[in-house]
Amino acid sequence: MVLLGVIITLVAQYFVNSRYRTYRTKNAKRGLSGQEVARMILDKHGLKDVYVTEVKGFLSDHYDPSRKVVRLSTEVFHGTSIASCSVAAHEVGHAIQDKEGYFFIRLRGAIFPLVSFASKFGYLAILIGFLFNFLNLAWGGIGLLLVILFFQLITLPVELDASKRALVQLKELEILEQEELTGGEKMLRAAAMTYVASLATTLLEILRLVLILIGRDDRN
Repeated sequence: MVLLGVIITLVAQYFVNSRYRTYRTKNAKRGLSGQEVARMILDKHGLKDVYVTEVKGFLSDHYDPSRKVVRLSTEVFHGTSIASCSVAAHEVGHAIQDKEGYFFIRLRGAIFPLVSFASKFGYLAILIGFLFNFLNLAWGGIGLLLVILFFQLITLPVELDASKRALVQLKELEILEQEELTGGEKMLRAAAMTYVASLATTLLEILRLVLILIGRDDRN
């Protein structure tokens, strides 16, 4: 199960990186940078109070709902490629979700403190439970991992919806032409697969730990 999880993650990561490398080299004909694309879509939706800033890293792009900031990696911020335009539009999609009170993004934000706690102490509880044969503690740790699994599950519709919104904006504002939109859609679909891979990997890990614990319960 561990090996299968690693393979799923690596394949998904390779797939999205491959698609990104393809479309980062193809400049959009209109020539807008990622920063300009983000600003254009934000202004269209009355989100003038949301800033667009540059952040270091590779594909480190994200929307910060607490600070109302769209952060774009250097390449996306300055780039004029199909990839840069698509990624920028996707992150703005999250800002639009935030403005409209999209259910799943609200739910994700509401449970984030619990997810943060589960990420810190879930595996620790399992480790202590295994080492000292505190099986109830280990089961509690698995319960915390289920919180992480649920978080990953509700992240899927958030990401898929943001990509859908991005493609609509790229088309309506004529930021990308039709053939360029096809490329952007392929890249964003590949990116969504990384979230599917994370979900599958977490599920396999939980199943593995459950089987181990059941085996220990039987021996006891």
